[in-house]
Amino acid sequence: MKAKKGFELQNVCGEYIIVPAGIENVDFSRIISLNPTAAFLWEKVSSLEEFTIETLVEALLEEYEVEEAVAREDCLLMVERWKELGLVEE
Repeated sequence: MKAKKGFELQNVCGEYIIVPAGIENVDFSRIISLNPTAAFLWEKVSSLEEFTIETLVEALLEEYEVEEAVAREDCLLMVERWKELGLVEE
């Protein structure tokens, strides 16, 4: 999988959001709010050419104290949501 180009992570008043890149593309109905953990993972995937669920699980395990099964389930759900929103592609 890979993150689609054209989306940027922004920190606005302590809230993480993903917005379309470029002022001409701003559509406020397409702003996506992320918690700090999801923002951490988005930064990770947007810097990689490709990623897998395993890539995300490993990143979570390195950064946070979390059980592997919990990290995997959370990553699976998050990636599915990102696919629904059109943020990542296979």
